[in-house]
Amino acid sequence: MAMNIRQLLLDVDKAVTRPSLIEIAAALNTCGGVDAVNITVEEIDIETVGMNVTIEGDNMNYDEITKAIESTGAVVHSLDQIAIGNRIIPRILRVR
Repeated sequence: MAMNIRQLLLDVDKAVTRPSLIEIAAALNTCGGVDAVNITVEEIDIETVGMNVTIEGDNMNYDEITKAIESTGAVVHSLDQIAIGNRIIPRILRVR
């Protein structure tokens, strides 16, 4: 079953020293279908940096993307959001 993956939000960790955010972004930029990458540092402790990585594109391959991230030495902890189809639906916050 082929899916047109348009957007991914990944929880990614890396060591404080390496790889750099530039190295991770460069690795993602080589993946087929990737049009844009946004890496946001969410937390830093003594040894690790926790990041949200948002990737947008057309017909992206999830396995290729995770392999590209892991080839830099970073680790994908979870897939927190995925958008598939012909367009991206804006996130609507729930009213509580």
